[in-house]
Order: sequence, then structure tokens, then C-alpha cells
Amino acid sequence: MSEPENGRLRPGRANWILAGLIGLFGVVVFGFAVRSGRADSALLFVGLPVLLAAALALTPARSSHGRVFLTTTVCLLLASVLLQEGAICVALAAPLVYAVVHGVTALLNYCRRVDRASYAVVVLPLLLAGGIEGTSADLRVVPEQSAEVVRRVALPADQVAARVAEGPRPVAARSIPLRLLGVPLPRQVSGSGLTVGDRWVFAYHGTSHGPGGHLVAEVERAEPGRLGFRFVEDTSITGRWLTWRHAELSWHAVDARNTEVRVTVSYRRGLDPSWYFGPLQDGLVHEGAAHLLDMMALT
Repeated sequence: MSEPENGRLRPGRANWILAGLIGLFGVVVFGFAVRSGRADSALLFVGLPVLLAAALALTPARSSHGRVFLTTTVCLLLASVLLQEGAICVALAAPLVYAVVHGVTALLNYCRRVDRASYAVVVLPLLLAGGIEGTSADLRVVPEQSAEVVRRVALPADQVAARVAEGPRPVAARSIPLRLLGVPLPRQVSGSGLTVGDRWVFAYHGTSHGPGGHLVAEVERAEPGRLGFRFVEDTSITGRWLTWRHAELSWHAVDARNTEVRVTVSYRRGLDPSWYFGPLQDGLVHEGAAHLLDMMALT
């Protein structure tokens, strides 16, 4: 520990070594979580950050928040390397992780200032309890979700039906969130038709770490102005974040020149905790459903 400056302790070499060892511990635990199939659970996004922040905050230093920030950033960067093309999960989770570690740090600093260490003994287990969501199939909160997009297009209903029958075709993303986050989008689409059994195949781009995979949607219900789809195969890179369940596409004439188009997608969320990733994935799936309409030139 360095000499006090202005009445406060500065981190010495030993403190930084300890912080590095704690960061290394976090990386090891992260690797274990990935290999054991718990990479998408709250254990990684809440439980581990709580432990790291607690250990770092309790180490005397001039700026615990600064040390926590640096260590957390290093861990996130290393996690991005380990997850490779799944690094988008890290980008989505980063605000949550930073909020958790700095919140825990502030709480522990407060407990030390008022000399109430017993507060931390009570609160920390409660915070850690938030990290168990998703560690097993029984410890999940409402993983089944759906998103809906309704759009009014300046086309008569018969022209809308014709464009749907042709099937979607790849187009550049108009959505700012999809572009900023680099969300994988179909690069090739094959198939068309409006009858039961017709299939649409969405092929995703590959990366240096392997192929992007594909998603196969099959028409399971066909009615005038309404199609229902089931997903019969999914090897796409988006499969690590969610599981597609069903989709429905419908349209009806508003007047002779305008048609209302509605697409509803049901899916199983792959990331926890629910209170954070639930709304986040709902928003991204909503943008993806809107992109599907763009792919059919229903803008």
C-alpha cells in the first residue's frame, strides 16, 4: 500500500496484483460457465460481477470504482474473445454488468464509511441470489416471449399477397439498433409460396470461426390473408440467443389502395436475467420482424 495522500490510501503494487488475480479468477469462472452450458445465465451477468466487485471494493485503495471499472472492462474484452462471434452478447450485457459492479462497489463503500459491515453481510447474499436465474431450466422467469409488428403499406391487398408469395429477399438493414450492434441478418433466402409445406430458408453469413448456419421456416397453416409458420430447423448463429417457436403473417385491406400487414413472432429467450434481457430481446426481435417486412418490399 502506498503512503496516504490527502488522507486517503492509494493502491500499491500489491493491490494491483491482487486486482489482476481477481480478474484472472473471473476469466476462469467465465470459461467454466461457457463450457458447462451456463454462458447465457444470470450467473455470468449478475453473480460473477457481484463477486468481482465485492472483492475489489473491499481492497483498500484510493479509487475502488476506478479499479472495478478497469478490471471489469478487461474481463468483458476477454469474454468477447472467448465468445468469438457471440461477442454481441457481451455488448448487450455490458451496461448491466457495469451497473452491477459499480452498484455493489458503492454499497460496500457506504458500509465501510458508516462502519456497518453487517449491512453488506445481509445485502450481498440477496444480490448473489439474483445470479441463479437461468442456471437450470426450472430457474427461469417467463422465457417464452413474442413480438409483433403492424405496418400500413401503400399497396392493395392483392399486390401484398403477390409480394408475400415471392418470399423475402436480402436487403440492407434500415434499423439503427440492428446496424449498430451488428446483429446477424440473412444473406441469402430461398423458397417461396403460400401453401402448406412450402419452405423459406434463411442463410446467415459465415465468419472466420465457422459457417453462419441457416433457419428453415415452413408454412403450416394457409388461409386467405393469413399464413402460419413453424421453424423446422435452426443452425443459425442467432440460435445461441433465442429459439424460434412460431410466426404468423397476415394482411387485410384498409381501403382500395392501402393494406395493413401484421407479423407476430413467438420465441424462447436464451439470455437471463429476465428483467434485463426480456425487454432487450423483445426490442431486437421486433426490429428483426420489421426487417422481414422490408425483405418482402412491404415498406
